[in-house]
Amino acid sequence: MHIEPGIVAGAKLVLGYATAAAVGACALKLAVQAWREQGIFSFAARSLAATALVFCFFELLPHFRVGVSEVHFILGSTLFLILGAAPTAVGLGLGLLLQGLLFEPADLPQYGMNLTTLLAPLFAIGILAGRIVARDTAYVDLQYRQALTLSTVYQSGIVAWVAFWALYGAGFGAANLGRYRILCSVVPAGDRDRTAGRSGRAGAGKIAARRHGRWIGHSTSP
Repeated sequence: MHIEPGIVAGAKLVLGYATAAAVGACALKLAVQAWREQGIFSFAARSLAATALVFCFFELLPHFRVGVSEVHFILGSTLFLILGAAPTAVGLGLGLLLQGLLFEPADLPQYGMNLTTLLAPLFAIGILAGRIVARDTAYVDLQYRQALTLSTVYQSGIVAWVAFWALYGAGFGAANLGRYRILCSVVPAGDRDRTAGRSGRAGAGKIAARRHGRWIGHSTSP
C-alpha cells in the first residue's frame, strides 16, 4: 500500500526524502554484503527477478483504495523468503519507481515515503527471521506459523508507517486506518500456498534471513 497524492504535501515531503535516504543506505549495505557472498551475477539475477515481479504485482494484481492509501498485493514477505532481503529491497525500490515513472507520475513526490513504508518493515522481518527460523532451512520446510509471523509483522509494519504518514500529513482526521489490518490475513495465505506448492522440491531453496548481521542462508538458484 502507498500514500495517495496530496495527503503529505509541501515542506512535509522532506521527511519522506530523509527516511528514504536512511532505508536506502541500509539497502545498499545489504546489497554489498549479498554481492560479496552470492556473487554479482546471482545477486543481479535475483534483483532483476524481484524488480520484474514487484512491477507486475503493482500492475496486474488487484489493487484498490482504502482510506488515505491505495492497497497493492506485492507479496513482500514471500519475495524476502525466496530471494533474500537485499534483492527484495532492490526489487521493491525499482519496481515502485518504474510503476511511478511509467504509469503513475503523480505518485513520484510520495516516492520517498512509499519506499520507507515498504523497506523499513522488510529490514525488521530480516532481523526477526534470524531469531525464529533455523539456519539453512529450506523454503518448503518453513512452518506456516513462521510464515504467518513474518508476513504479519511485515504487513503490520506497513500499516504503522501508513498510519504515521497519514497522521503526519493530515492530522488525526485521517479515516479508517485500522482497515489496513485485513491484509495481515491475506498475504500469509499466499505464503502457505507457495510453501505447499513447492513441497516436492525441499532442497530447491534456502531461507534468506539474517542473524547478528550475517546471512543464515540463501536460495541456490536466482
